[in-house]
Amino acid sequence: MGVLTYETEYASVIPPARLYNALVLDADNLIPKIAPQAVKTVEILEGDGGVGTIKKVSFGEGSEYSYVKHKVEGIDKDNFHYSYSLIEGDAISDKIEKISYEIKLVASGSGSIIKNTSHYHTKGDVEIKEEHVKAGKDKAHGLFKLIENYLVANPDAYN
Repeated sequence: MGVLTYETEYASVIPPARLYNALVLDADNLIPKIAPQAVKTVEILEGDGGVGTIKKVSFGEGSEYSYVKHKVEGIDKDNFHYSYSLIEGDAISDKIEKISYEIKLVASGSGSIIKNTSHYHTKGDVEIKEEHVKAGKDKAHGLFKLIENYLVANPDAYN
């Protein structure tokens, strides 16, 4: 098994605490509400939402994939850190065992920097194509921008 790591950073006008509340703590409710074309439902299969929880994310009608399951690996509300792994679903190819993500929000002026690290755990000696990773990054960035735009348009939400 190999592990390929990719890092991305995004700047946001939203302060870390507010962004963390929307992006992490209430994402299961917020994303289907503001982006039903991307995520139809999020269902907890095991756990209480904390570390070890397994969730099934069902994608919207226009998606090329139907679902993924992810496992919550870590939640640190005080330091705005969240980690989880995609462990099953048709969005994970047969060449990938799992994809782990670490998200860290840090203050930057009156906004935030979102630091995202992705670890692709491959089966055997498989090479992950850059366009596959880029497509995933682009989708994640698009979803992040939807959340950010929602927060800008709704200044009293998630305070």
